[in-house]
Amino acid sequence: MESTIRTPDTSSGIVVGVDPARDWHLAVAWAADEAHRRRLPLRLVLAVPPQHDTQHVDGTPQQTALRRSGADRLDQAASWVSDRHPEATVGTDLVEGVPAQVLVAQARYARLVVLGSRHLGRAAGFFSAGSTVVPVTAQATCPVVVVGDAEHVTQQPAYLVVGIDGSAAATEALAFAFDEADRRGAALRVVCVWQPPLFTLNEEGAALKAQGLLLREATAALADKYPDVHATHEVSTGHPVEELARIAEHALAVVVGRRGRGGYTGMSLGSVTHGLLHRAHCPVITVPTG
Repeated sequence: MESTIRTPDTSSGIVVGVDPARDWHLAVAWAADEAHRRRLPLRLVLAVPPQHDTQHVDGTPQQTALRRSGADRLDQAASWVSDRHPEATVGTDLVEGVPAQVLVAQARYARLVVLGSRHLGRAAGFFSAGSTVVPVTAQATCPVVVVGDAEHVTQQPAYLVVGIDGSAAATEALAFAFDEADRRGAALRVVCVWQPPLFTLNEEGAALKAQGLLLREATAALADKYPDVHATHEVSTGHPVEELARIAEHALAVVVGRRGRGGYTGMSLGSVTHGLLHRAHCPVITVPTG
């Protein structure tokens, strides 16, 4: 299979970013299995940084080597996918550009974008010039899956977790989670996390009751649409990131909206999503509004 440089020609498929320098197997396996479940084509994308980003005065030899190495890695990954799913439709794209920008552009043609994660520390992950996960998750026009750890397929019954807070982003995440659970034959744990204010005046009971009502109202229509999905409602108390990461510790994945009610001003990625990208021990699926 030959890797080429071209514009995407597979709309409504699944795109997975192949890291030229790190192990790609977890992310590519997740993407290949999801493409198989959804009967969608899979596109493997590897971005070679432009020449002016290299540290050498004459970057041409290095650029040629990077392109050759990237093409080899794409061919290796595509062959591996074909062995895993012989019936899969697999394409490859070797693109010159900043990886985050390339994948955001590819997202316009995709149903899902899948990325691997290096599990960087908070500062390194947020501020590294080479960071891909955060900008793609924040800007892609389709759901983004970040695979830092394998999904826990040995947990029985298998389940997904979705966090909701009453926001429009959470509504989109809930719909995605029900559909994903239905495709997998998995249970779904729908979670609201109430974070007590610093000073409480006996309001915990009323707050938890309101959270329970929110869960019932949010899931009623989707429970009718997906009658085979066993969905449970859970109201938890604590920090949303910590609680969702704990509940999803043995999950297939945790699903969240891109931005909840507590997102930082001026950012398109909510603080809970930011936290889960670093703390969750399962794939994190972020769903944009609209």
